[in-house]
Amino acid sequence: MAATIEGQDRVLAAAQQIVKSLNTSTNVDTEDMLMILSNFDNRLSKLSNMMTTTTTSSSSTPTSARSAAALAGTDHSSTDLVFEEAAKLVFEWDSPPNADPESTSEYLNAVDEIIRKTEDLSVLSPEMDRAEAALQHAMAHLEEEFRHVLIGNTVPFDASRLHESSFIRRCSISSSAVAIPDFETGTLSEDQEDVSSARYNHVKGKSLGADDFSLDLVYADAIIDLREIANRMIKSGYEKECCQVYSSVRREVLDECLAILGIEKLSIEEVHRIDWQSLDEKMKKWIYAVKVLVRILLSAEKSLCDQVFGDSELIKEVCFMETAKGCVMQLLNFGEAVAIGRRSSEKLFRILDMHDALADVLSDIELLFSDEDGELVCGEAKGVLDGLGEAAIGTFVEFENAVEREISKKPTQGGEIHPLTRYVMNYVKLLVDYSDTLNGLLEKLESDTEYGSSAADNGDNLELENVAPLARRLMLLIKSLEGNLEGKSRMYEDCGMPYIFLMNNVHYIVQKVKDSELQKLLGDQWVRKRKGQIRQHATSYLRASWSKVLSCLKDEGLSGSSSNASKVALKERFKNFNACFEEIYRIQTGWKVPDAQLREELRISISEKVLPAYRSFLGRFGGHLESGRNAGKYIKYTLEDLEGYLLDLFEGTPLVLHHMRRKGT
Repeated sequence: MAATIEGQDRVLAAAQQIVKSLNTSTNVDTEDMLMILSNFDNRLSKLSNMMTTTTTSSSSTPTSARSAAALAGTDHSSTDLVFEEAAKLVFEWDSPPNADPESTSEYLNAVDEIIRKTEDLSVLSPEMDRAEAALQHAMAHLEEEFRHVLIGNTVPFDASRLHESSFIRRCSISSSAVAIPDFETGTLSEDQEDVSSARYNHVKGKSLGADDFSLDLVYADAIIDLREIANRMIKSGYEKECCQVYSSVRREVLDECLAILGIEKLSIEEVHRIDWQSLDEKMKKWIYAVKVLVRILLSAEKSLCDQVFGDSELIKEVCFMETAKGCVMQLLNFGEAVAIGRRSSEKLFRILDMHDALADVLSDIELLFSDEDGELVCGEAKGVLDGLGEAAIGTFVEFENAVEREISKKPTQGGEIHPLTRYVMNYVKLLVDYSDTLNGLLEKLESDTEYGSSAADNGDNLELENVAPLARRLMLLIKSLEGNLEGKSRMYEDCGMPYIFLMNNVHYIVQKVKDSELQKLLGDQWVRKRKGQIRQHATSYLRASWSKVLSCLKDEGLSGSSSNASKVALKERFKNFNACFEEIYRIQTGWKVPDAQLREELRISISEKVLPAYRSFLGRFGGHLESGRNAGKYIKYTLEDLEGYLLDLFEGTPLVLHHMRRKGT
């Protein structure tokens, strides 16, 4: 545009020189020359009218002399007359410049003339007041028109299109992601327990996401008009007013976009008063909005600033900063409120998601806010990121302490898996998804002697050596859980129940590890060690529950040989065996071993101990009683009976064996 103005000035200067020559020329009619010149520039057509007016009003002067004098400035220079025409147009303008292209061009040409006039006049010139007044009037009108065009041509934010984009599918989390286990039951919902976390996928290394999703903020045709207006306002020294209008309008649009994304303006105190369920939803929306704001909205805002203010590096940086700073700080303030809020274990996964979402876009924030003023925003973002990291680790440490201190006194019915075990293992299983983040944060934490020395002093040094920080902490956490379970096992009165309880819980721990990435983290040796513990608990159970039964089937105490054994002693032995077996059956059918394979293996172990002993005892001594009266009162069960009854154990439904007589007796 500046080049156009300069070209017009050269045409006028050339015209003045030509007209001067008309004073000494008798061969060319002055008015004819003006007609020729008017064909080259619309301003010179105005000059033709001006010259005609001058000729009519000065009849005592030859036409050529009067015209030359007017253009040469001896009466009123042509530039003064052009300025007056431009000023008149500006002052009398009522319609918006974009009413039609021709009117717009005429109005902007008039503004250009006024700008040129103010640049040519000195401050002390008596014409400066008139020129400044015209300029102020023009700028006030352009300012309103700039606002009108910017507001009227804003492209509505289409959230539905955004949700369907591949970019969002890659960088956002679903509404059901990372379901937090409930401590009362220790489980996720039934359809989630064995499903890996659906947390968002990182798009690390991607810059601003422009290749994934393009967003038009203002219609393309309007950008040309905005740029034309902005160039004239900046050239006239009204860049501050232009920036203020632009930033205020675009700020409101960005605020609207955040509202559509579900982001509210909340103080730190308000955030801290929100109940967990509501806060969880707001945290998920925040994670989503951070990606959308930085990677899509602000990227598009930066591009729009470049298009509208591309001729001025400083202006476009200032406008972008003033436009974008508020919405970024709004999100960062929420992040800070979460980081300094009360720590509780259910918040950990959301905090880690927030940390990772902000970490992912931090480099983009640094690109967007790369100037000196942008350092404030970048500094705030880094501070919130550090705060979220500290909150995550602090919450994790609180969780470790809570596991160690959990002192529920109510034993689980039937020796089933304790809610604490379910809770901890589902929790730990989800933590593996954050291994990279947690390893980085824990490395920083363990450089502090307060925590760094605790792992080394906790035993199992060989197991804890040469493993990643998260693996080390999880090993210690599970060890703490196992210690807690040992204490809870002592609450059972039946001597065999503690081992069923421990066997169930350790088996559950092992299965959770084997069915997830935990096995890679903790290692095969760790798993083998726990499998050995399961076998030990099973062996201890057999000894505690069945030793008394098996002692009834031993020869000790029976005088003489098997053929001369006292029938009274034999009757007592069979009677005791029946009573012990029936008691175990009554109690242990009510015990629960949830895992089908473990339940089957345990029944086989019992069968291998009990059935051979009963077969042998029955074979040696059964004949002494079978020939007598009431033999069925003592030899109540066949081998097949016992084998069938053993299949009823550990189903969690107490049953009773009635004093049945064998068929045929």
